[in-house]
Amino acid sequence: MSNKDIFTPLDLGYTQIQNRILMGSMHTGLEEEKNGFEKQASFYEERAKGGVGIIVTGGIAPNLFGRLSPFGHQLSFPWQIKKHKKITKAVHKYPTKICLQILHAGRYGYHPLIVSASKTKAPISPFKARKLTSLEIRKTIYDYANTASLAKKADYDGVEIMGSEGYLINQFLSPCTNHRTDKYGGSFENRSRLALEIIRAIRKKCGREFIIIFRLSMLDLVKNGMSFEEVIKLAKLLEDNDVDIINTGIGWHEARIPTIATMVPRAAFAWITKKVKEHTNLPVIATNRINNPEDANKIIQDGTADMISMARPFLADPEFVQKAKNNQSHLINTCIACNQACLDHIFKNKVASCLVNPKACHETEFNQNKTKRKKKLIVIGAGPAGISFAIEAAKKGHEVSIYEKKSEIGGQFNLARRIPGKEEFNETIRYFKAQIELLNINLVLNFEMNLTELKKLDADEIIFASGITPRTPKIDGIDHPKVISYPDLILGNKKAGASVAVIGAGGIGFDVCEHLAYESPKDSTSLNLDEFLKEWGIDTEYKTRGALTKKHTPPAVRKIILLQRKQTKFGKSLGKTTGWIHRQSLKDKKIEFIGGVTYEKVSDEGLHISQDGNKRVLPVDSIILCAGQVSENNLFHEAKSELTIPCHLIGGALLAQEIDAKRAIDEGVRLANSL
Repeated sequence: MSNKDIFTPLDLGYTQIQNRILMGSMHTGLEEEKNGFEKQASFYEERAKGGVGIIVTGGIAPNLFGRLSPFGHQLSFPWQIKKHKKITKAVHKYPTKICLQILHAGRYGYHPLIVSASKTKAPISPFKARKLTSLEIRKTIYDYANTASLAKKADYDGVEIMGSEGYLINQFLSPCTNHRTDKYGGSFENRSRLALEIIRAIRKKCGREFIIIFRLSMLDLVKNGMSFEEVIKLAKLLEDNDVDIINTGIGWHEARIPTIATMVPRAAFAWITKKVKEHTNLPVIATNRINNPEDANKIIQDGTADMISMARPFLADPEFVQKAKNNQSHLINTCIACNQACLDHIFKNKVASCLVNPKACHETEFNQNKTKRKKKLIVIGAGPAGISFAIEAAKKGHEVSIYEKKSEIGGQFNLARRIPGKEEFNETIRYFKAQIELLNINLVLNFEMNLTELKKLDADEIIFASGITPRTPKIDGIDHPKVISYPDLILGNKKAGASVAVIGAGGIGFDVCEHLAYESPKDSTSLNLDEFLKEWGIDTEYKTRGALTKKHTPPAVRKIILLQRKQTKFGKSLGKTTGWIHRQSLKDKKIEFIGGVTYEKVSDEGLHISQDGNKRVLPVDSIILCAGQVSENNLFHEAKSELTIPCHLIGGALLAQEIDAKRAIDEGVRLANSL
């Protein structure tokens, strides 16, 4: 065990990083926004103020061909320096270092000018990449060095060279995309030439006292990717060529293995960082699904890595490091790895944010000052919308009381946290509880509010966040004993039989199928690391290129049929970056999908359906209803007509079309800031 921890400074010889926490690179969408540099300055400054050791910016292209999108940002001209200085000046108010990530998209660019090692097409881009000529490769190397030089002039402390995740340098390194026959293709020596020539050019241009981080793809997780021997060779070559730090890269964007989503076990890929660290003297950074100080400290103390990279945890809580340093882990707003407001937004060309912290990347839209007029505020409902409002309003200086009819807070999160792979929702409920106590919010449980009781309360304004109730579809025999509502199933009030039909293939339907795939609620826990690696086919012995092996997924413990009325793709409403994971998980568990059905009736025989005019009976033991929800807002309408004080409606009580925690929390926070 090492005597170091995450708060031990990291000495690079010519400079020192104040602690072992790196805020990993995230493209936020602010890069292309109007007044984007001012917004980025506020975003990064808040994280620097929170105590992070070093920040790596979102990826910046070195030239036009390397842009992620047609209007993506690049740093190539001296006139751009002044804009970037807005960011570095804001960060350098504090002891935090900041590095610019240089990212050439290669064939991952979303525009017709993309280039790569060879003429290939990525499955995640509609365009086919053109092969770079030898002259263009030399120009690309120059462009990398030029961008690094401009970054130094803009007062960045260094650069991170993006050599992983399937971007250009990774496309040269891996045989699956490098089919060249010149000195940049064929042998590993040739395939690694571009990466090393870029590093040498940057070091020559920027000098020795300039941080160079190389993000090394330790696991490509694609067929015919790099081998372990090649990864180690490259790590040693990076050391020989004056790189300062090696960061861990896991998986290409086109890989069909989840690497950062919530169903991935915490610190699931630290093992490969440890393997690489054994072969180099450079500081090595562990990354992916590390979201709490305890795991981070363990990784440092047991010698797995020298630093920890966290990206989305700094969206969730900019004060992560300061809270950890003050032994206040319970006050950290933990990243739940849902992807809903960060990656999903980016892949929809929207500005990123965070489901549990909607202020992330929107710092300039919120006034940090306390209210000048303290109000007494009543909140009806202790779900995500109500609690997020209450916490924000209390922070602004208002007096807040919450009334909840159930015996616990959390609303729909209390169901989500019981779904296999969604246990991280427990962390948000823990954070809610800690904030309620810290801010002296008056919480009253087991109290069903009505208009009479409401009239007795002394309040300046009332916020109705009473949530939703499951919708019961109009099907003949819907009150049959075989029928179970999804809350009753998930909470364990009723048990499903050996064969089950699930009505409704939205997010809840998928969650219910995951829940049903296990023997009992007691067994419905997220996969441990060994199970995860086996189920997704990751070879920890690294015998094959890309570290892929055959998947071993146990089928569901009962027969499960997922049904929907629509003819559309199952899970169409699921998250853009996680929907494929949920669909694949159910398919691997041998769950049957039936679309385009009409529900005729429920009887002792089972569920009667018709499909394409053909009637049939599904002889199932249980039928689970996941057919949507309706708003609980009757009390709001009564109060609106009877009371003279302002009444507000937020969350599911306002709109129950989809259970949307992201919208609910955002509405709560923004309403609190508007009062």
